[in-house]
Amino acid sequence: MSNRTEVYLSEQVVVLFSCALSFLGSSLIILTYVLWSDLRTTPRKLLVFLSVSDWLSAASYAFGVWRVFRSDSADCVAQGAVSTFSNTSSFFWTVAIAVYLYVFIVRCSQRAADSLVLFFHLIRSVRRGIHPPGQSWGVPLAITVAAVCLNKIGYNASEVSVGWCWIRIQAPDRVLWMLLTGKIWEFLAYLTLPVLYVLIKRHISVAHAALSEYRPILASRPASHPFSSMADVKLTLIPVIFIFLRMWSTVRFVLLLAGSPVRQHPVLVTLHGIGNTSQGAANCIMFVLFTRPIRTRLCATFCCCCSCGGEEAARPDGAPRGPPADQDASTQREEDR
Repeated sequence: MSNRTEVYLSEQVVVLFSCALSFLGSSLIILTYVLWSDLRTTPRKLLVFLSVSDWLSAASYAFGVWRVFRSDSADCVAQGAVSTFSNTSSFFWTVAIAVYLYVFIVRCSQRAADSLVLFFHLIRSVRRGIHPPGQSWGVPLAITVAAVCLNKIGYNASEVSVGWCWIRIQAPDRVLWMLLTGKIWEFLAYLTLPVLYVLIKRHISVAHAALSEYRPILASRPASHPFSSMADVKLTLIPVIFIFLRMWSTVRFVLLLAGSPVRQHPVLVTLHGIGNTSQGAANCIMFVLFTRPIRTRLCATFCCCCSCGGEEAARPDGAPRGPPADQDASTQREEDR
């Protein structure tokens, strides 16, 4: 059995393409948050923090896949440290969003949910506004710094990676550090996300059932079934997509522990590379392309120089087509929830 997994050119091309999509997707999420202030809900703010982590992950993984490190070096350690920090932060922020939505929707307490944002950052209400490091940034940073200082990050021989550096494969306690720098948080996310989103879906279903008794009275109220249906689909897909993308790295990790050569199979290696680098692209599809208000604004922005520009100029009041901003923001909050 070889002690090194070969990364083929075809695998590099596929994974680099996945990194590019994730990089662009994360950038688009951040850009939409910056451009439109009326859509800056708290869940989307947390999504931006997650997108920053995914942006860093995509960039660092792309560098590692492009280089395909074959020995310890300064750039190998640097790339491994950045990817370790960003990947672990991504796990924390993914779970943080689920916890926030659970408290906000199921517990029906916006105040408690907003206070969790402070907990996610470990911000104390001090007069001078001095904020200690956040949990979703500080804990991954502490783990990464400890790993670098103890010389645990370095050449991985692509045994649990796809060209990039992570925990040194020759480290005697490599399994412990692989758990601390990612796998234990990945396992916890596997358990936590489905439970939280199932509870949220159940609460929404019960609320809709109770509301159905009053629909004859509210017959004149505009129907919101398309938005509720889309939110329901999102609540189902979020944990499913996360597990599907991340499961391949977990499979290779388990196969490494078992000493199985199957972990070096090209198909499994490719799936691992795509899964680890596609979170930003998946979030963009879910929360930008599948979110009607943002999708409408993006289309208007990209098309305004073409057909949309002429139509808007022909309007006497110069007002843009489509729903007003407050309705747009209300719809956004509905879908975010």
